[in-house]
Amino acid sequence: MQAKTSNPPDGGYGWVVVASAFTVMGLTVAVLKTFGLLFVEIQQHFDELASTTSWITSVTITIFHLGAPVASSLCARYTHRAVVITGGLLAFSGMALGFLGLNMVWMYATTGFLQGLGISFSWIPAISIVSHYFSKKRALASAIASSGECVFAFMFGPFFQWLISQYGWKGALLIIGGIQLNICVCGVLMQPPASSCLHEARHYETERPPGDGEPRINKEDKSPITHKTFNWMLVRQPEFVLYAIFGILAAMSFFVPPLFLVPLSYSMGIDDSWTASLLSILAVVDFAGRLLCGWYANLHITKTVHLLTVTITLISTSLMLLPLANNYLSLAIFTGFYGFFFGTTVAIHITALADVVGMPDFDSALGLFMLIRSTGGFVGPPLAGLIVDMTGDYRAGFYMAGTTLILSAVVLVTLDQLQQRKEKGTQTNTKQENSALPYSTLRLLKLQTKRSQV
Repeated sequence: MQAKTSNPPDGGYGWVVVASAFTVMGLTVAVLKTFGLLFVEIQQHFDELASTTSWITSVTITIFHLGAPVASSLCARYTHRAVVITGGLLAFSGMALGFLGLNMVWMYATTGFLQGLGISFSWIPAISIVSHYFSKKRALASAIASSGECVFAFMFGPFFQWLISQYGWKGALLIIGGIQLNICVCGVLMQPPASSCLHEARHYETERPPGDGEPRINKEDKSPITHKTFNWMLVRQPEFVLYAIFGILAAMSFFVPPLFLVPLSYSMGIDDSWTASLLSILAVVDFAGRLLCGWYANLHITKTVHLLTVTITLISTSLMLLPLANNYLSLAIFTGFYGFFFGTTVAIHITALADVVGMPDFDSALGLFMLIRSTGGFVGPPLAGLIVDMTGDYRAGFYMAGTTLILSAVVLVTLDQLQQRKEKGTQTNTKQENSALPYSTLRLLKLQTKRSQV
């Protein structure tokens, strides 16, 4: 039985998996993005400080990232389908138990810890299995799947507000948890691709030829896609280390603009209703950027790492220009540029990771990347807040974000140079081996001729 790991389906049932991943993105990350609508309600109910209440979201984000290697390891040990279903049950449990609202510590443990673990166990396998189903169309498929968070976030805003007004924050939590049970349905649809070794590798060891008591082990049957154990040795690969450093620097920046965009508009004297529209602009252009960049990357005109470097450079430029806005129109234009290029980056950064480490180590790499990248998300907002406090100007936070993104682009350039040197070295060795073969053969023929003459 010959493995077909180099030839994923690139379509067919894969689009069902993409649709499932699209929904999972919406029921996880979009819920996390719009959880701020419940923030004030929970704060007022427990009569706590904003900093105390904000730890609910902080715990969720922390567990989401810390659980990534665990989710990847479970995918390698079991199946993506089983992990996604488990994630859906955990997410539901977090919201359903949060409905009880006993105290703030209870909220940390339920809507914080359990919800974060559920998001991690759902998001990681969903985005991973899409890459296993597609090769040539991987960038487009990943972009469509990731855009689910934009579409659902756009819809969840007014929907969550309506739920709170009708059923209160506790009832809203229970209903949202019930909606998240649909993650389990999406997980059931995420069956391993039949034409790849993702499924075959789980069974080749048990195949026995007739009349033989020993398992038939064929090296070609061993799938490079799936590992029985998590590959921690990736941290020794220079390419992965450089990409992880890029992830840290990028994460330091990505969480800053959404945090300071609304305060910046308030400081400019822009009306509340107009300020709210900035968030809608972000969601729409983010969605457009993901689809457009995914479509372009699917054409394979530009190397993925090169394209990612360009989008990161454009994001940093837009962030550097955004503080120059002096009215709503200019602020909306620069916000639109930022949101669009942010969407293009999100659409391909996971695909670029697959290109850097290869599909055999992709599941492990994704978990490690999310874990390492989380440090940037933890450091970035407090650092930007410190700079804002020191300068007394929200614009300083955007300059800080733009600067770190420029540094991340430099890291990507370094990564590309390293890959090019390795490729040239491989080509040189191959040419030397090929050129040495005819010479050795010719020399052998001459020796044989001399011996025959003697």
